[in-house]
Amino acid sequence: MRAVGAEEVAPTSHPWEIQADGLVVRVGGRRGRNAVNELTLRLGRGVHGLLGPNGAGKTTLIRTLATVQKPSAGSLSLLGTPLGRATGLRPLRRRLGYLPQHFGYYKRFTVREFVEYLAWLKEMPPEAIPGAVQRALEKVGLADRADDRLKTLSGGMVRRAGIAQAIVNDPEVLLLDEPTVGLDPAQRLSFRELVAELGQQACVLISTHLVEDVAAACTDVVLVSEGSLVFQGTPAELAAAGTTDHVGDSPIERGYTALLSAGPGRSGW
Repeated sequence: MRAVGAEEVAPTSHPWEIQADGLVVRVGGRRGRNAVNELTLRLGRGVHGLLGPNGAGKTTLIRTLATVQKPSAGSLSLLGTPLGRATGLRPLRRRLGYLPQHFGYYKRFTVREFVEYLAWLKEMPPEAIPGAVQRALEKVGLADRADDRLKTLSGGMVRRAGIAQAIVNDPEVLLLDEPTVGLDPAQRLSFRELVAELGQQACVLISTHLVEDVAAACTDVVLVSEGSLVFQGTPAELAAAGTTDHVGDSPIERGYTALLSAGPGRSGW
C-alpha cells in the first residue's frame, strides 16, 4: 500500500492535478452526513480508478472535483487553483471534462448537436468546435451516427455520446462517473484503449463498480469507504492485499474485499 502524502505543496512546484487535504463534503443539510470525510489525496497525470461500495462517497467526490458540489471543510486544488476562494470557476471549468452518472439531454438533439452544445457551454472558440466535435465522435465510435437523434440511440450509444462531450475540449482533468454502464464487452475494450491514450496527457479519474475495468484500464487505484481513503496504489498492490480466504473471483477482487473488510468502521482496522 502506498502512503498518501499529507504535506502542503505549492501548486507551482508539484505536478499534482488534484490535491485534497482533509477534504470534507457534507450532504443532506443540517441533519446530513459527511459523504467525503477528511480525505487527503494526490493525483497527477494517468488513469486512476475510484472504487468503493455503494454509499462510499464516490459520486460526491467526483461532483466536488467537477466543481458541482462545494467542499464543506479542508482544502482542494485543481490544476493549481484552490477551490473555495472568491475567484470565479469559469476559467477552471474550461479545463475540465465531466461525465455524470446520470446526465440529461434534449432528445431531439442529434449526437453532433449535443456535443456541439456542450462545447459551446465550455466556452470553446467557435471556430474550433466543429473539428473538436468530429474528433471526439471518432474517438468514441459515433462518427457514423453523428446526425442521428439521441432519442433513437441505445443506452450504450448515449453513454458514448456523454463520453464524447466530456473529452471534446481536451480536458486536463477528466472525471468519469460509471462511464462503462451500458457498454458491451467490445465497447468496454475500446473505452479502455481510449482512456489509456487520454491518460498520457491528462489526469483521468474513473468511478466504477467494475473492479475488472480498473485492473485493465488504470495505473492507479483509489479505494474509499464511508467517505474515507482506505487505499491508494497500483492494481497489483491491490491484488496483493487479498488472500484465497477473501471473497472474489480474481486476485484484485479479493484484495478489494480484504481492504474493505478492514476499512473505516470495520473491525481489524
